[in-house]
Amino acid sequence: MKIGMLALGLGHGTNPASIREIVSKAESLGFSTLWAPEHVVVFDKYTSHYPYTQQGEFPLDPNGDLLDPFAVLAYAAACSSRIRLATGICIVPERNPLITAKEIATVDRLCGGRFMFGVGVGWSAEEYAALGVPFERRGARALEYIEVMRRIWREESTSFQGEFVRFERVKSYPKPAQGANIPIVFGGESRPALRRVARAGNGWAGFDLTPEQAKVKIQELEKLLKEYGRSISEVEIMVSPYARGCSRDDLKRYADLGVSELVVVPFALGLGDIGPAALVEAVARDYVEPAAAL
Repeated sequence: MKIGMLALGLGHGTNPASIREIVSKAESLGFSTLWAPEHVVVFDKYTSHYPYTQQGEFPLDPNGDLLDPFAVLAYAAACSSRIRLATGICIVPERNPLITAKEIATVDRLCGGRFMFGVGVGWSAEEYAALGVPFERRGARALEYIEVMRRIWREESTSFQGEFVRFERVKSYPKPAQGANIPIVFGGESRPALRRVARAGNGWAGFDLTPEQAKVKIQELEKLLKEYGRSISEVEIMVSPYARGCSRDDLKRYADLGVSELVVVPFALGLGDIGPAALVEAVARDYVEPAAAL
């Protein structure tokens, strides 16, 4: 089982020198992927429920830096040569798909085909309202936008007439280094989220799940995949324990479930106050080394 880390675009991952240090150290210590989250705008108070804290409160400082994921991943591309670079996650329905397709193609070219597109539909109605995008039917919008992007990456000239997007004979270059085969990994644990994986995903990223909870979701995903004539072997399974620490036994249980990558979130583990190099070394000691020994 591989280990990824959500460490770019927030905390230490907003400072150029620290980003270079995180990327270099993570690559040398055997991390699989570096992830960058996305929120275009945040608020002091929400009526929307954040799904990954007990009280439903958004855990990030609303006055803290949160970089654009595509910009920080392009910067990380210039500091690395092997490690995979991923959005974790990009809130697809909030974005114009033609602009997003161009940004992804650019980043994938710059990193030599190491980009992975982690996607989701978000939880903040306030953010959608501020951006002028309807919160309702965001799942359907996400699926249509992804269809648009895949066609843009594949075709020389593209026309599209959908529910949310309409255009004629557009051209967009460059094409990604991976062509139309950019891995698309859906986040989310609800049944609609898992159905999106089954219908259109190359992978699934489950968040804030114990091994026992992950097992239930993987079994549910497997059933949904069969409805679409697909197998669980076609989908890369990634899980984050989020704010929970993991014992070696926990790591083995995740691996035995078929989890290919465990995504560690250092700020949720209280590691944000140590230096960037020490942070990466601590995660490598507690996760990368034990996982490699399984």
